[in-house]
Amino acid sequence: MNPYWLTALIGVAAAVAGVVAGYLIRRSIAESKIGSAEEQARRLLEDAIKAAESAKKESILAAKEEIFQLKRETDNDLKERRKEVSRLERRVTQKEETIDAKLEGLERKEAALQEKHQDADRLREEIKTTLAGQLAMLEKIAGMTAEEALAELVRKLDSEMAHETAMKIAEYEERFREEADSKAKAILSLAIQRYAADHVSEIAISTVQIPSDEMKGRIIGREGRNIRTIETLTGVDLIIDDTPDVITVSGFDPVRREIARIALEKLVSDGRIHPSRIEEMVEKARRDVEGTIKQAGERAIFETGVHGLHPEIIKLLGRMKYRTSYGQNVLRHSIEVSMIAGALAAEMGVDVTMAKRAGLLHDIGKAMTAEIEGSHIQLGVDICTKYKENKDIIHAVEAHHGDVEAKTPLDFIIQAADAISAARPGARREDVENYIKRLQKLEEVAGSFDGIEKTFAIQAGREVRIMVKPEMVDDDKMKILARDIAKKIEGELDYPGQIKVSVIRESRIVDYAK
Repeated sequence: MNPYWLTALIGVAAAVAGVVAGYLIRRSIAESKIGSAEEQARRLLEDAIKAAESAKKESILAAKEEIFQLKRETDNDLKERRKEVSRLERRVTQKEETIDAKLEGLERKEAALQEKHQDADRLREEIKTTLAGQLAMLEKIAGMTAEEALAELVRKLDSEMAHETAMKIAEYEERFREEADSKAKAILSLAIQRYAADHVSEIAISTVQIPSDEMKGRIIGREGRNIRTIETLTGVDLIIDDTPDVITVSGFDPVRREIARIALEKLVSDGRIHPSRIEEMVEKARRDVEGTIKQAGERAIFETGVHGLHPEIIKLLGRMKYRTSYGQNVLRHSIEVSMIAGALAAEMGVDVTMAKRAGLLHDIGKAMTAEIEGSHIQLGVDICTKYKENKDIIHAVEAHHGDVEAKTPLDFIIQAADAISAARPGARREDVENYIKRLQKLEEVAGSFDGIEKTFAIQAGREVRIMVKPEMVDDDKMKILARDIAKKIEGELDYPGQIKVSVIRESRIVDYAK
């Protein structure tokens, strides 16, 4: 054998032996490690099994405890529910017993009611029988049938109603006659006042002083030509009588009267009196009066602080300087109403400028009443409308005497201011003594009816307030009483404007806490 192959074989054998030996060694080591791991795993498994058993036991115990607790709560709830059910059953039983008792009572009442119905039916039949017998007896006694008796009754009622109707007609005729008399007197008094037939010596004439009675003849002129010229140019009447050193100018229009007075004074002062000179002086006097009118209107708007008026309205205001109402100068009255209205508006929170303007214009129609037909209220509304005054001011002018219903605070302010200015003592032709007597008479007239407890004349005699006894005068009688008092005041008293009658009924009950 070749030594080289032997060496190779020996090497291979040695390598194989080394591999086998290594394998065996590694296997031994691996088996040793596997055994150790298996032992460790077994121990872990046993621990886990023990822990799981312990947890299982604890869970079972907890579940049993919870089940026991739930069972106990359920038992308690069931007990409570059984108690509630028992209580409800008792209430239902009691109600059923009550209902049964009520039903029995209703049945008894129904039976009793049925018996009463039967008794009523029997009584009805008996009454019908009795009435039939009585009717037959009455017919026999009266000698007429029921139809004839009914006809006779209707005839009597007809007669009585005709009498009552006639009485009512007579009463209404008397009442309407009284109202017509009252209204006629008011209309006549207004016409007389407008056309100077009331206080003639104060509001319808003017006087002119002359140096001597010789001047009267010169004013009359040859065959009366001078006096005719003056009367024709001025539209007034000259009264030349035996009164020394005085010529009287008479006319219903105060402006014409003033023109004639000034012209006469100029003629007397100049001394030249003939128709052409008279015409010249009358024209000068007319210009003077127009200037005075304009100045009076401008002075009024300056005094009241009312601006922006149309020039024609200013002229009309100036004309009111020559106009009087119950002896009160209308321009001064309008200025006073304007100032009072402004003060009232300031207190009430209303536009002061509007109130003053409405107060100044409220009687503007009186400047035209001598030339144009119509009441001063309607004329005033027409004037304010023509010159584009504010609609609230126009309504206040229209409502200041109650011709239309007052709606705005401005309307009531102008009414109050007008009443205050016109009715205060001394404003119009009435002294303080007469003023007090008029108020006393007003209270006496208002208190002359039955059932009246107290009477008070207020607002300077523009209103009378009556307190009635509530046990004697009810609400229906109050209306009749107010009307009767108003009628009696109209018939027995003389007064400017109108008087408001207020009847008050008040019930009071008093008790004391002890």
